[in-house]
Amino acid sequence: AAMVQKYQSPVRVYKHPFELIMAAYERRFPTCPLIPMFVASDTVNEYKSEDEAIHVIERRCKLDIDAPRLLKKIAGVDYVYFVQKNSLNRRERTLHIEAYNETFSNRVIINEHCSYTVHPDNEDWTCFEQSASLDIKSFFGFESTVEKIAMKQYTSNIKKGKEIIEYYLKQLEEEGITFVPRWTPPVACKSESSTCHPRRPVSPAINIPESATKEGLSSKEILTTSSSPSEPTAGTPDDKLDADYIKRYLGDLTPMQESCLIRLRQWLQETHKGKIPKDEHILRFLRARDFNIDKAREILCQSLTWRKQHQVDYILDTWNPPQVLQDYYAGGWHHHDKDGRPLYVLRLGQMDTKGLVRALGEEALLRYVLSINEEGLRRCEENTKVFGRPISSWTCLVDLEGLNMRHLWRPGVKALLRIIEVVEANYPETLGRLLILRAPRVFPVLWTLVSPFIDDNTRKKFLIYAGNDYQGPGGLLDYIDKEIIPDFLGGECMCEVPEGGLVPKSLYRTAEELENEDIKLWTETIYQSASVFKGAPHEVLIQIVDASSVITWDFDVCKGDIVFNIFHSKRAPQPPKKDSLGAHSITSPGGNNVQLIDKVWQLGRDYSMVESPLICKEGESVQGSHVTRWPGFYILQWKFHSMPACATTNLPRVDDVLASLQVSSHKCKVMYYTEVIGSEDFRGSMTSLESSHSGFSQLSAATTSSSQSHSSSMISR
Repeated sequence: AAMVQKYQSPVRVYKHPFELIMAAYERRFPTCPLIPMFVASDTVNEYKSEDEAIHVIERRCKLDIDAPRLLKKIAGVDYVYFVQKNSLNRRERTLHIEAYNETFSNRVIINEHCSYTVHPDNEDWTCFEQSASLDIKSFFGFESTVEKIAMKQYTSNIKKGKEIIEYYLKQLEEEGITFVPRWTPPVACKSESSTCHPRRPVSPAINIPESATKEGLSSKEILTTSSSPSEPTAGTPDDKLDADYIKRYLGDLTPMQESCLIRLRQWLQETHKGKIPKDEHILRFLRARDFNIDKAREILCQSLTWRKQHQVDYILDTWNPPQVLQDYYAGGWHHHDKDGRPLYVLRLGQMDTKGLVRALGEEALLRYVLSINEEGLRRCEENTKVFGRPISSWTCLVDLEGLNMRHLWRPGVKALLRIIEVVEANYPETLGRLLILRAPRVFPVLWTLVSPFIDDNTRKKFLIYAGNDYQGPGGLLDYIDKEIIPDFLGGECMCEVPEGGLVPKSLYRTAEELENEDIKLWTETIYQSASVFKGAPHEVLIQIVDASSVITWDFDVCKGDIVFNIFHSKRAPQPPKKDSLGAHSITSPGGNNVQLIDKVWQLGRDYSMVESPLICKEGESVQGSHVTRWPGFYILQWKFHSMPACATTNLPRVDDVLASLQVSSHKCKVMYYTEVIGSEDFRGSMTSLESSHSGFSQLSAATTSSSQSHSSSMISR
């Protein structure tokens, strides 16, 4: 069975009295030059009440449908007949129109209902509404074609409806008819006629006072048919959308898009007790699913549930972001772009994402991003009022100056992906444009990790500029007024956005603190801790099959100083023997400590060093990556760092002696995480990763890179 197509129009308001609109409407019959497909109409039945208040007329209308010749041949008809029954009630000032098809009524069922009624708040205005349904049971195998033709014809006629009334109103005016008296009951007693039924003088059409619209009462809310004024207007099922309101606050929608919005909104009012989202937000979900009402309803309901669970409606009023965020989160709102969209500036390159995740945990960061999005919705509403046109999305400007390997810290990237996922699901169609500025060479790596999580519709809105390209033609000035380009991008506008900077380690929370707070962050649990002893390094084996993979590492030196190495070997090391005696006996209380490199192996013969050794001090945080050149076995090694004697005097320096005494039992601790990324994940940006270390030297406190290897190890202090 085919889908039943439904249509529901918004309310169309004519600022003319009902009687004048009726005079215009009647001129459509028996034929109307403005509707070429409306070939003829004959009256089949007619009824008038004695007092002439009621007039019912039934017509048979002949339509010449614009359909392919072939289809008409198959169907065997040239014309399609419809029956239209109009019921006019002059006392109540209403006209109800019912129409259905006579031709093919056993194959296709079309029903339409229209009404002209008096505006509830102004008796000199008239409201028009229409709804229809189309059900195609069968049509010689051409069901979908017929459906397309019917929908196309129908929507083009909806658009014409208003033009036709306005055309005939103008014609009446040209003939000098601008007033049609209201119906009055016939009276027997002539002398008392003036007192019997006093007729209100017809007052000129009044505009809704400015103050009402200022207070946020839209014409939509004024247009409620609630009988008593004490009833709350917004949110009642009678609360309807009118066409002017849609155009002014929501945008240019096709008739079918308007219909989807009205139907989804109606469904929400009937099924969701409590807060239902604003019209512009319902519309975002429809847009995100190309106006497929069922799919949109599904994601909208999931989002409403999510909002309830996380109390998102109250986030702006009740949640105060922790001080760390206010100080180190380098993002903020900054005026608006040339289209009037709110502008959000994010200095991602200056932001210590790793530090923020370690100091706050992922939850607080996510909550902060949600509060930014909620503020964005609020600003769109504000700008819609200010600019006099619908603004439903914002523009985001991301400055990547300073982006480095620290931003590729995998738990940080994973936190970012989760945040993107939550935002995509609950704030669809809110990003109007994303301008990515000063993208460094390492950017493609980040991009390839993130882009699969971003919706295709959203991705089309990204503009990426490398280096200073944003200053050239087609750059920033096309999207943002010169006066508000921020100072850090060479503009004249002081930008209040925090500068970011490294989050001090003293603000990091320990794994224990996070556990106590009942947020067991997986970012903490993906780390493994290991102990390193004098003479007993800790080693991790990584087997590489695909020659051009990337090994990434990220570790913190919790205690002591260590040397970090990475080796390559063609042959597999022996699995580590669990040795309970000798050197290893000290490790039993010390946790994770594994040696893989056989004592008989020789460096240069059995295995080779592929990176220069890196000395890491206590409390340091290190990230890096290595692009592998050969398949085989790679070994990451953390080794105890023994203090070298002072070269000039050959005598130990006091500092060194003190430092070595502090390392109790010659034990160091590291917390590490490693991952191998296949080259296919980089989608051809391998070269940019290989060359990326060249851009780091000025960014990082210390950079190690040996000429023969393509390393991009760096220490961020």
